[in-house]
Amino acid sequence: MPTVSVNLLDLQGLLGRDPSASTPEQIETLLPLVKGELKDWDSASGELRIELQDSNRPDLWCVEGIARQIRLKRTTAAPAYPFFAEGERPKRKVVVAPGLAEVRPYLAACTAVGYRMTDAGLAQLIQTQEKLADIFGHKRRTVSIGIYRLNQIVFPVSYTLVGPDEARFAPLGFSEKLTLREILNVHPKGQDYGGILAGHERLPLLRDAEGQILSFPPIINSQQIGEVVPGDDALFVEVTGTDHRMVVLTLNILAVNLADRGATIQPVLVEYPTDTELGQAVRTPRDFGRCHSIPAGAIESALGETLDAAQIRQALQSYGYELGPEPDPLSVKLPPYRNDLMHLVDVVEDVAISRGYGSFTPVMPSQFTVGSLSPLEECADRVRDLMVGMGFQEIMSNILSSRADLIDRMRLTGSEWDRLVEVDNVMVQTYASLRHGLLPSLLRVEESSSRAFYPHRIFEVGEAGLPDPGAELGSRTVTMLAGLVAHAKANFSEIHSCLDLLMFYLGCAYTLTPSSHPSFLDGRVGRIEVDGNPLGYIGEVHPEVLEQWQVLMPCAAFELELDPLLKRE
Repeated sequence: MPTVSVNLLDLQGLLGRDPSASTPEQIETLLPLVKGELKDWDSASGELRIELQDSNRPDLWCVEGIARQIRLKRTTAAPAYPFFAEGERPKRKVVVAPGLAEVRPYLAACTAVGYRMTDAGLAQLIQTQEKLADIFGHKRRTVSIGIYRLNQIVFPVSYTLVGPDEARFAPLGFSEKLTLREILNVHPKGQDYGGILAGHERLPLLRDAEGQILSFPPIINSQQIGEVVPGDDALFVEVTGTDHRMVVLTLNILAVNLADRGATIQPVLVEYPTDTELGQAVRTPRDFGRCHSIPAGAIESALGETLDAAQIRQALQSYGYELGPEPDPLSVKLPPYRNDLMHLVDVVEDVAISRGYGSFTPVMPSQFTVGSLSPLEECADRVRDLMVGMGFQEIMSNILSSRADLIDRMRLTGSEWDRLVEVDNVMVQTYASLRHGLLPSLLRVEESSSRAFYPHRIFEVGEAGLPDPGAELGSRTVTMLAGLVAHAKANFSEIHSCLDLLMFYLGCAYTLTPSSHPSFLDGRVGRIEVDGNPLGYIGEVHPEVLEQWQVLMPCAAFELELDPLLKRE
């Protein structure tokens, strides 16, 4: 969850010097309105560190957003942001060149004039820029932000593509001019974020009508135009990215933040070469929110509290919602700097926060219940006790593994056991698949146990994931048991005696059917069946499998599903 640093005096100024919010203790009592918690306070510097427990409200990841939400509740007067209203065509524009759809297609922009940048304001602007780009923008992949000195820019601005050696400018922090290729290789930001543009032969560039380079999105601004300092009172703000609505929402947040500090916001027209979901000529900032119809009764039901429509309207209005005249169902619309309404429950939560959780009447439980183990877990515990009683040691391992361990090292490639439930967008191949059996986990332990005294007797009871096209998600989870013995004379008869004793104490009659399995020696493997239904396999582990796992001793093992045993009981 994001944690923001806030200057106490700056926050007090944005709150209007409210005497009831003048100390850190008083401010702490107001932070539940933003789902925040005061983590630290430095009395010497006046810095407050506030942790926010909401990853869906990027408008709150800044001092302006925190102050705005608190002001709304305390004054019930929504701030006026006239620049969201449709008006005359903006005089300034940015022209998006063809070809950017394949690289970084979308841009939103505005100007902010009249607020003279202070040290505290600049520190907050930089922090907001970093939080939005790194967290909301997925480390600049989806959203990145550029802020420039407006007076040095000649409009229209062009957002175009150039070759990596076709343009040169001095990036922030450098005095000498570098090509885009050199920036990617030499500049710290190029090294950090250059991977976003990997594979593209032409790179995005922002420059004005006189050819002055503003920035190399999403990497770095120019030193000449893109370095904002205290005292600047005219800014050009742009956001580029790959998701149009996220780009516009980010600009909306920056615009209202600067407006709250006293800046006059002027929209900018962004012209695209082709049509987008928001049009071909898009005026930004832009209010793309829409009204939602919410039954008051549904809010009452979800909260478990009797509330009339007037109470719900008051709670939502004081939290920033725009409401229509209808009493029920309510017509609600989020302010332009929010886009987190995905379900009725989101509105219910805002009603609860606005009213205050302390305003709800506590209700004690009417029934007393005691938790207990499921029948399957009781069966698994009984199996564990029996295996330990036979001299086996229990291991516990990860349900995630690699295809190499589950298939290749078990000689299952190309067999009927060659299918796995795999993880999408996996980070590392070591944990790319759900295990479909427990025997590889036992062999992994045995691989690392060659220096321990023999014989080895180990087992595991755990879950596995089996592909099943008939299941709801294409797979099903089963609880399995696997046992393994390892020593110089380990054989089928020994592991069979262990299985026989286990099934006797479970009261389960079973049969062994001669079979074949790639992981076991032919002629030394059997299929375990109960009432004619296969549960698993038992046998001597194939020497090629032992060689793959670098296990030095012969091994015999069995593996079976426990779920059918429970159903049989």
